[in-house]
Order: sequence, then structure tokens, then C-alpha cells
Amino acid sequence: MVGERWLGTGPVTVFLHAGVTDRRSWSQVIRQLAQSLTPVTYDRRGFGETPVSRAPFSHVDDLLAVLEAVADGPTWLVGSSMGGGLALDAALMAPELVAGLVLISPAVSGDTRFELDPDTSRFELLLDEAIEKQNLEEVNRLETWLWLDGPGQPEGRVGDPVRSLVMEMNEIILRNNAEEEAGASGLDAWDRIGEVRAPTTVVCGDLDVPFFVKRSREIAERLPSGRFMEMKGVAHLPQMENPALVADLVKEACLRTAR
Repeated sequence: MVGERWLGTGPVTVFLHAGVTDRRSWSQVIRQLAQSLTPVTYDRRGFGETPVSRAPFSHVDDLLAVLEAVADGPTWLVGSSMGGGLALDAALMAPELVAGLVLISPAVSGDTRFELDPDTSRFELLLDEAIEKQNLEEVNRLETWLWLDGPGQPEGRVGDPVRSLVMEMNEIILRNNAEEEAGASGLDAWDRIGEVRAPTTVVCGDLDVPFFVKRSREIAERLPSGRFMEMKGVAHLPQMENPALVADLVKEACLRTAR
């Protein structure tokens, strides 16, 4: 796997990208954190510069190997969407390796629910049609609109250079054509969320898919040491829309418990 580690004076913090991005999605956040933390990022298999694996593997096993390699003790995990679900899996499988969590609109292993509001339903139909026609360019356009702008927002709400980068990252993922369930942990994290004892901040943008906003709040409420924060004016990828705000939030969460 391809990754990076920045020199820093603070605790090691591993950043886990969303399912439509790669490690570059954290670049602007990390530039503002390198003096306070020791950031680590990597591209999961099939994302960015890490090739698709045709052999069986587990994303959470890969993450645990990274944690063992980059730190001598418990490590903070910052995960966006699919990366947030991966962070939760790691906290359940190896709690001794996880110091705390910052989860941005996280996925959750074992949660098969998905409530479709009218705006998101519209995207589902359009995406199904584009996928059936194998029109990857159209799939990329629609997914960027949905996840970067938000399902109820006009296309192009978020402009360049952020938009071009998201489309570039997602194009790699689409062309790799890896199976969506490849590397899944098999855990039922949704029913075991109460076992996660690490301090956790759950964040969601108010322009995100409404179901994700609702679920993020539920996750925080069910965690023994959870808190929920809603970010105004951003959708599913706030680390790209407002990296300064996300950097401040991550720094506050990671250093709050270190005092």
C-alpha cells in the first residue's frame, strides 16, 4: 500500500479516506495539523496509487498492520464515510491500538438500512441508468454531485480545484472496478457500537444525505464516550470543503484527551 507520514510533535493520527476519494483528500487538513499531530495517510487497496488486490484480504487487517508499523501505542483514527466505518471496525477488533476516533459521516458495518429522501432517490435512478450503460464519466459526474455538493444542492456548488480533484480520485476507483464488498470485515459493528469505549467525535455536514445525518447522530448517542457535531454549509466531504474547520476539530478532539 502507498502512504505518507508527516513529521510532527503530537500524537500519531491515521487518516482514512472515503470510498470516493484517496489519501489526497486529507492534504489540506494535514497541512494545518503537521505541527500539532503526526499525521499518517495511505491509499487502501484499489484506491489512489495502491492497486486492486485480486487475492482475499481485509481492509481492517491492513489498517491494524499500519497501526502496528507507525506507532508504539494507541493511535487516533480520523475516518471519512467508508474510512469511518473502517475506524469503527478497528476499534472493535483491536481496542488496545485505538486511542480515539473522529468519524465524519461514517459508514457502519452491519447496518443495512438506507432511508431514501426524494433528492437522493433521484440520484439512485440516474446512477443506475449510467451504470447500466457503463458510462463511467456520467457515474463520476453524478457521484461527485451527490457526495461533494449534496443531494439537495445545485451541481457545481463546490468548484475547482476541489471538484476536479474529487473527480480525478473517483475516476481511478471507477476504472479499477473493484468489487464493492472486497475487503469487508464481516463485523456487525452496528449492533456492537456500545462496545467502543474510545472517546469519539462524530461529525456530519448539514447538506449531506439526510439519512447519514440522522445515523451519525444515532451513532454518537449510542457510544459510551461519543459526541455529535453538525457542520453547517457542507455535504459528505467537509475535509475538502472546509479543511481549516475540520483541522481545528481534529486537533481539539485528539489533544483534548491528551491534556
